[in-house]
Amino acid sequence: MKRSFYFIFTIGFLMLWSSCRKDFEFSPSTGNLTFSRDTVYLDTVFSKIGSSTYNLKVYNKSDSDISIPSVKLTLGETSNYRLSVDGIAGKSFENVELLAKDSLYIFIETTVDIENEAATSGQFLYTDAIEFDSGTKQQKVELVTLIQDAIFIYPNRDNTTKVVETLTLNVDGETVETDLQGRELLPNELNFTNEKPYVIYGFAAVPNNETLTIDAGARIYFHSESGLLVTNGASIKVNGALSNDPETLENQVIFEGDRLEPSFSETPGQWGTIWLFDGSIDNIINYATIKNANVGILCDGDPNATNHKLNITNSQIYNSGSFGIMGRNTSIAGENIVINNAGQSSFAGTIGGRYNFTHATILNYWDNGFRQLPSVLLNNFCFR
Repeated sequence: MKRSFYFIFTIGFLMLWSSCRKDFEFSPSTGNLTFSRDTVYLDTVFSKIGSSTYNLKVYNKSDSDISIPSVKLTLGETSNYRLSVDGIAGKSFENVELLAKDSLYIFIETTVDIENEAATSGQFLYTDAIEFDSGTKQQKVELVTLIQDAIFIYPNRDNTTKVVETLTLNVDGETVETDLQGRELLPNELNFTNEKPYVIYGFAAVPNNETLTIDAGARIYFHSESGLLVTNGASIKVNGALSNDPETLENQVIFEGDRLEPSFSETPGQWGTIWLFDGSIDNIINYATIKNANVGILCDGDPNATNHKLNITNSQIYNSGSFGIMGRNTSIAGENIVINNAGQSSFAGTIGGRYNFTHATILNYWDNGFRQLPSVLLNNFCFR
């Protein structure tokens, strides 16, 4: 009896309490929203390539539950920005509810084709805004993105089977089918200039007996699991030059990942490697920066080359996920170079070989995890 009384009393109290609540009673927004930022900068992205996802937080600091009559992009459906408001994708939203002392997230992305815009010098500043409400209560948050034009090198894709082209290589006279996504560079792609940056998807291979020449000031960006292969009889000539500005390194040739956000500027292991095959010849790298690869340079074979398999000068290699330079029974000459920050060794000469470094700084201040190997590793056996 006593338990029944308490049960009935509790039910009655809850019914009385709930009848006094004001759930779902939202008043119109008064234009007093606050935001985590007044401008969302989506950093630099390449033309036709989607940006990362950025967020804006919207706060209702009042004591009332409110409904925002409209949240929309100024350019409407023609905008190249995409929004997600409370998990719903679109470019305009109506009656967005926000509880008192609460907040909501808006996620923002963009993809812009620079050919459709008034680009100047290969760059275009694309802008829009998110509008909250209208009239005298309207508030805005600006959206800004720098779009960079580029030359894209990527493997072909069969639209029917969705199969991506893989590399077929000539190794010591034998045709070898690989599972590496990529393709050989075409004759008109064997000179990388500084007019536009290059973005490489998959592995771009320098064909047998050809030379890839890279001019001073060129910028080469690699997507994840991408890189350069220099095959039998082929060469790479990186013709960077001394720069006047230590920040922009305007005349250096820079190899790095294709994530342009500042948070990725020093992130190791974003792309594969520059792989100098056993059989490639007379490879020269001068005034280059190679950063954020898994292995900066992988050099194989020909330890008795007359002029060294690789001559690298006035260059820096850093933030490599595994090795800055890895030589395997090969010959490398380096002068005035810096190799730093690698997940294993900054320099590894394995299976023997011939290595000659002058005025070289090889150190390892890796702080992204536990490192098992020394800064400089030398041995005469295969290391895996």
